[in-house]
Amino acid sequence: MVRLTFYGGVNEIGGNKILLEDGERRLFLDFGFPYKRHKQFYEEYLKPRPGAGLLDPMAMGLLPPLEGLYRDDLVTPGLWEQFRGTPSYRKLDHIDGVLLSHGHLDHSGHIAFFKDSIPVYSTAVTAFIAKAIQDSGKADFDQQVCYFDRKEPGRPSGWKQKALLTSDKKQQRQFCLADEELKALGEDAIKFWLKSPGQRPLISCSLAGHSNCSLNLCCFPVDHSIPGACAWGIETSSGWIIYSGDLRLHGKQAELTRRFIEDAGKLRPRALILEGTNVTREKNVAEREVYENGFKAIKGATGLVIADFPPRDVNRLLTFLQIARDTGRKLAILPRDAYLLKTMRLLEPEIPEIAYDDSIVIYQDTIASKSPNMWVQNLCRDYGSKMILAEDVRSAEDKFILCFSFFDINELPSLCPKPGSLYVFSSSEPHDEEQEIDFRRLHSWLKHFGLKGFGLPVESNGEWEIPEAERGLHASGHACGPDLLEVARGIKPDVLIPAHSEHPDFYVDHLSGIGVDIVLPDVGGTIEV
Repeated sequence: MVRLTFYGGVNEIGGNKILLEDGERRLFLDFGFPYKRHKQFYEEYLKPRPGAGLLDPMAMGLLPPLEGLYRDDLVTPGLWEQFRGTPSYRKLDHIDGVLLSHGHLDHSGHIAFFKDSIPVYSTAVTAFIAKAIQDSGKADFDQQVCYFDRKEPGRPSGWKQKALLTSDKKQQRQFCLADEELKALGEDAIKFWLKSPGQRPLISCSLAGHSNCSLNLCCFPVDHSIPGACAWGIETSSGWIIYSGDLRLHGKQAELTRRFIEDAGKLRPRALILEGTNVTREKNVAEREVYENGFKAIKGATGLVIADFPPRDVNRLLTFLQIARDTGRKLAILPRDAYLLKTMRLLEPEIPEIAYDDSIVIYQDTIASKSPNMWVQNLCRDYGSKMILAEDVRSAEDKFILCFSFFDINELPSLCPKPGSLYVFSSSEPHDEEQEIDFRRLHSWLKHFGLKGFGLPVESNGEWEIPEAERGLHASGHACGPDLLEVARGIKPDVLIPAHSEHPDFYVDHLSGIGVDIVLPDVGGTIEV
């Protein structure tokens, strides 16, 4: 009998934490950061205390109390005595690994807490993107996926419980690649993996193959809004268990998802754990439509164009790169985007080479450029002639499409965009109150600087909607309802278990009568298959 315990991803989008047990064998299916629940308690200036280790996320219900799973250096005195009496407490003797579906933090972030002896199974692209994201970002201690700051007890003081302090070394995790031979990666790729982006020493852990896993695995590439995404198949004593991760059928690589449906269906799986982010949506915009609508909006612009799209969405970046070429502009990407493209090119030669692409430049933050981080210094060394500043944009703003998000608009005082400038919004509408506040701020910024918004949601009678004439600028990373039903019917498992969805009843309402049992999970509950 196989047991599936759902510690996250139930009645929520993201935060997937699913424990699969088959006899003595145990695997986690993702171990993500639960953004929605996290926002109930924390915000930018109120965060879990790194010095308290596991205590804060466990006490707030963001992390299940599973003794034996987590890093010993995050265990403060008396921690397990505090949680052993709680209903969700459990002691795990061992974990064979975690199957990571893709690099978005809502699926990977809380791997930061795992013991470094627990291997992470992923595609090569996912492993490298995860490292690139961490190298070029400000990962808090609860989102350090590829390597982490080891903690050690603070000096004795008058307090009974010592705080945990960061040591001077970073510990890398063991990633096991499901889809690449190590020798095929090349010397430059291996060097990247073993190199620390900063000045502190990195206790490196080499990449490995996944043949040492005690379960027979199948890795199915799928299309999503981040490269390297995959679904997983696990052969168990009850039959094959399929875990979809996140996927779509309307992206540039939709054939990957269709091949997954076909191949997974041939396994006649006992169970399918299927995402349901967009089950209520009837159809999706395709990436080619984003190009067409974006080109129409930008071709007539007379000033600066700012393009706002999701981070790490390389397909969207390449879409706007083509728009830049076709409108006679240059795409000005941020250093973190350049670092990601440089990393991906180690594995995928079709990714543009920044140094030789006349349509790509790298915009440096006005303040950060005075004292750049080590990884930015390395970019400057590699792409010196490609680096531009606000003054370069101001002198020829009608020649640029600048890749900004909401959190980059504090550069506008340095840019001083002229009338006729355009802010093209190529992302999703607000999903919660905090995002609604951000959108109000964004509208205030654009009004203050006289930028025209295009594709930007506007508020009317308490609802946020994109104006009808400005729609079609965002291709979601998730399949719509009819496409998800196509996935379910094509694979046709004995049991379907919805995850990563706020509307799991959708499958109950739409899949009756086809011979598939729909089982809805509970948080912390176990399903036997």
